[in-house]
Formats: sequence, C-alpha cells, structure tokens
Amino acid sequence: MISKIILIIWYSMLPIFELRLALPMAYFKYGFNIYESFFISVIGNMIPIIFVLYFLVWLENTLCRFPVFRKLFDWIYNRSRKAFTSNYEKWGKLGLVVFVGIPLPMTGAWTGAIASTLFKIKPKEAFWLIFAGVALAGIIVSTICLLYSNLALKWFT
Repeated sequence: MISKIILIIWYSMLPIFELRLALPMAYFKYGFNIYESFFISVIGNMIPIIFVLYFLVWLENTLCRFPVFRKLFDWIYNRSRKAFTSNYEKWGKLGLVVFVGIPLPMTGAWTGAIASTLFKIKPKEAFWLIFAGVALAGIIVSTICLLYSNLALKWFT
C-alpha cells in the first residue's frame, strides 16, 4: 500500500501529467477511493511547486551562463508567458487559480509556478493560489472519474 501511495505521489509530481494522470491512476488502477485519490494527488502535485517557487530564479541565474540552458529557459518562459498572459490580464492574480484549475495540457501547477515567477507574484501568495487551482483541478478530475465509473457501470452491467 505504501509503495502505491509513493507511486501516485511520484506521478503527480511529474510536469505535464501532474494530478491529471495521478488521480485517475490512483482511483482506477490502484483501487483507492476517490477521496484518497484526491488527497494523495493534490499533496504530490504541490511538493515540487514549493521548490519551483523558491528556487527557480536561483536555478535560472546559475544555469543560464550556459547557452543551452538559456535557450531552454527562454523556451519554457515563452510558453508559460503565452499560456498565462490572457488569464492574468483578465483576472489578475485570481487568474492563476483558474489557469491551474483547468485540467488541460500546459495549464497545471508547474506552468502556474513558472508563470507566477514571470509575473512577479510573491512565492507565498503564489503557493496558495496554485494550491487552490490544484484543488479545483482535483475536483474536476474526480468528478470526471466518478461520472466515467457510473457510465461504465451502466453500460457494461
């Protein structure tokens, strides 16, 4: 059981997949109930965000002395800026919650943390905004899992 929890936390920490992969895997593949799946996935999704929020600028300053890392950071920043700018212009800081909360590719906690750094949102404030967005994404993904389960039961029984 512990190894399954660690695996779900690991999945939820991965950029791009995050909670969108971990929560359904916990629920469908590993047999956790929806509340356990939600809780484990949200916690796992938030673990790397602390480090991204507090160490991204230091990491960038350290690595960008090398051209290959400069290109990588520019690519990541440009994608994050392009994805988040319209939400920020429309909703302000609350746009971060909406941006992270919609469970689509390139809109998760990792991109939200990078965007919050780009838009100069303080790390402590950004953490809680991202947490709210991850919780919202968790509610949406949980609802989809439950709807799918109910439909599958009706169709296949």
